[in-house]
Amino acid sequence: MSNLFDLLLADKAGSDRLALETPGGLGISFEDLIQASGRMANALASLGVRPGDRIAVQVEKSPANLVLYLASLRAGAVYLPLNTAYTLPEIGYFVADAEPSLIVCDPSAKAGTEALAGGTARVETLDAAGQGSLAEIAARQPAAFQTVARTGDDLAAIVYTSGTTGRSKGAMLSHANLASNARTLVESWRFTPGDVLIHALPIYHVHGLFVAINVLLMAGGTMIFLPKFDAGEIVGWLPRATALMGVPTFYTRLLRHPGLTAGSVRAMRLFVSGSAPLLAETHREWRARTGHAILERYGMTETGMNLSNPYDGERIAGTVGRPLPGVEVRIADPETGAPVADGAIGMIEVKGPNVFKGYWRMPEKTAQEFRADGFFITGDLGTIGQDGYVSIVGRGKDLIITGGLNVYPIEVEEKIDALPGVVESAVVGLPHPDFGEAVTAVAATGGGGHPSEAEVLAALEGGLAAFKRPKRVIFVDELPRNTMGKVQKAALRAQYAGLYG
Repeated sequence: MSNLFDLLLADKAGSDRLALETPGGLGISFEDLIQASGRMANALASLGVRPGDRIAVQVEKSPANLVLYLASLRAGAVYLPLNTAYTLPEIGYFVADAEPSLIVCDPSAKAGTEALAGGTARVETLDAAGQGSLAEIAARQPAAFQTVARTGDDLAAIVYTSGTTGRSKGAMLSHANLASNARTLVESWRFTPGDVLIHALPIYHVHGLFVAINVLLMAGGTMIFLPKFDAGEIVGWLPRATALMGVPTFYTRLLRHPGLTAGSVRAMRLFVSGSAPLLAETHREWRARTGHAILERYGMTETGMNLSNPYDGERIAGTVGRPLPGVEVRIADPETGAPVADGAIGMIEVKGPNVFKGYWRMPEKTAQEFRADGFFITGDLGTIGQDGYVSIVGRGKDLIITGGLNVYPIEVEEKIDALPGVVESAVVGLPHPDFGEAVTAVAATGGGGHPSEAEVLAALEGGLAAFKRPKRVIFVDELPRNTMGKVQKAALRAQYAGLYG
């Protein structure tokens, strides 16, 4: 097993084919990427980064950010992407847990990040335009760099995901994990050097980073690298592209754009949706409007992609398809792990070369999440139909997925519970036409005085990323409970299901 970088780009050395194109007209060839990553890898080495060191990165999406990811692989370091919406207090947890040797942030956040790091890590900067102290160091370096040899078991990245106790867990992803998933998706979704992918996803997330980027680099295709999702901009690029990877929110917003027609997608061959459930209604409306059936798939931070509707064959609305090649999937009793009857609801468990090595510095938690025979317990509930297609029916873990991003309720509840006038709170995900699920807080006041909705939302601004903050706050005297005293979140979800229309 080679370094993932070599598997993605070594065979493209000297190629002047376009790897990236930006809205500003910047074209970056594969050879450009290789040379830029060499300079950046030399910069990392000059800053004392050694193989196995963690590099924490909280910067805006840009070609330079992509180069930093590739350079981290080349240097044998462990890439740790962080959501750009995270606040400094939130970043503090990841820094303390992962102990990176280098933190890369926006220039505006340097002082706060240095104070947070307390001298335990070097802090350099990179902005949305690819400028900053790290870019300046890289510009002075030679392009030649001997890629550090890695085994398949060596870590390539740590990506943090929500935990059942509210404490984020660092999923350890190896070079072999990421390589196997990229190879499988290139073959299953038929990517070739002739493909042009509209890349409008964030790259602090597994979907945008390891699915979209790794697959297109491995295939030798081109990415139209957009800084963020904009329906009008994407519609403008459709005639130049062959594929789009998105979250359900992309598709609901594109359906509202008058420029989306069967004619505008004539050059497209593939629309992929993931990171959150796609409504069957959206699937049907998209097909009627464009003539294309969206390909829905199922993956996780810990595993990359596990299941996919077929490239050839029926793509069934409301399902996430069949297991990808090399991946085993079963439905088991959540408590015992015993197989359930055909068609019955149970816990989705997966096994394969894509499945992560475990949680960073959490051996006990890692052991809890794996069965004795090596199957990973996903926490998602589902069924397998007679056709072998898997349907996701709910989550065993009380997780909210809003716009493709994970929110664990306890993190929000703890902050709301600390406010004067709030006895306790329950945070749930409610159906939302745009985000899939909207973070919604139900606050119990005990019948007494309480802050206003606006005051609660304002109080959360400094300590929580915007995507974690509730869209609405509902006040009640008390929360519903079962006979064991547990708050009945299912009852709240049912009661307020129509809140967002």
